[in-house]
Amino acid sequence: MKLSTLHAHYAPGSMQAIALDAADVLKAATNPGMLAELGLGLDEIGVLKMIKQNAGMDAALTEPLTSQSVVTPIQFLQNWLPGAVHIVTAPRMIDELVGITIQGSWEDEEIVQRVLEHTSEAQVYGDFTDIPYTSWNQQYERRTVVRFEEGIRVTHLEEARASRVQVNSAEEKRYAAMESLEIERNRVGFNGFNSGSGRTYGLLNDVDLPNYVTLPNGASGSSTFSSKTYLEITSDLTAMATALRNQSNGRVRPEMDKCMLPISLAAYDALIATTTNFGYSVMKWLKETYPNWTPIPVPELVEANGGIDVIYLYAVGVAASGTDDNATFVQVVPTKFQTLGTDQRVKGYEEGYTNATAGIMTKRPYAIVRYSGV
Repeated sequence: MKLSTLHAHYAPGSMQAIALDAADVLKAATNPGMLAELGLGLDEIGVLKMIKQNAGMDAALTEPLTSQSVVTPIQFLQNWLPGAVHIVTAPRMIDELVGITIQGSWEDEEIVQRVLEHTSEAQVYGDFTDIPYTSWNQQYERRTVVRFEEGIRVTHLEEARASRVQVNSAEEKRYAAMESLEIERNRVGFNGFNSGSGRTYGLLNDVDLPNYVTLPNGASGSSTFSSKTYLEITSDLTAMATALRNQSNGRVRPEMDKCMLPISLAAYDALIATTTNFGYSVMKWLKETYPNWTPIPVPELVEANGGIDVIYLYAVGVAASGTDDNATFVQVVPTKFQTLGTDQRVKGYEEGYTNATAGIMTKRPYAIVRYSGV
């Protein structure tokens, strides 16, 4: 059995934005391994076409050369600020929460994780008793790869007119295509992908996740952090740590091990705003009591359980718990972004792009606790 090629792995909390200019992309096109580590599939011919098609842009309008004989037109009295403001979408958090593993190929159908259990029970020794034998049992956990596609079409008139307002139409459309593919990958990372018999799950619905536990109500009669006192919230967080320790039979040590604490947006603000009479916040208590926890506000956790906000606590990994990377979750992405090709038309050109993801696999369910009603 041949393992898929592992191009790169980024642990939870270690992802950073990477910017590539045209020179970087051209250099990388002749060095496939450089882009493969980022999950990008760009061929040299396609890159050269992209650069050639966007090599020029018309110069900006200049002041008239003739003497002014009429009132100055308004366009010559406008002060244009540099750059353009993009309309942004919600942050894509799945890579921050579970990391990303660039492994396999775009055409793969499944990713498979072997799960191995040792079965043995020692017996009291006796000179004439049979020796009990150990054994092992192996299962295979599978996740289905799902692929998305997006494309652009750019015409000559469109490019010419866009350049007059200092916009590179093809570049903006490529950026939009990549962002669209990333949005879908992030959505699958949280919610999975329902394709009938497919097995593509997310952080909110993976089949191996433990059940939600409902948080207790506070003195206000509500379980939400925004309605609880400092002592009530810190008591809830301590109870979560205790549950994680007990559920893992002590394999996870919440006070020492690196843990992620994804939490809905309103509840995250309560960690900062809820204080003692002396201004000592829950967040400060959390950083001092559990310094290796990383609380992260996540939009997808708002109303995630039947309209109710949720909170997770899980260890990033469990030491000496297998021959893999010991991670609690894995997000396998064979391809983050890949070109499908460029089609030159009479009046312009088209380009196609694709990506591939297998969603989320819960590898160590005992290292996770989930609470609802936060």
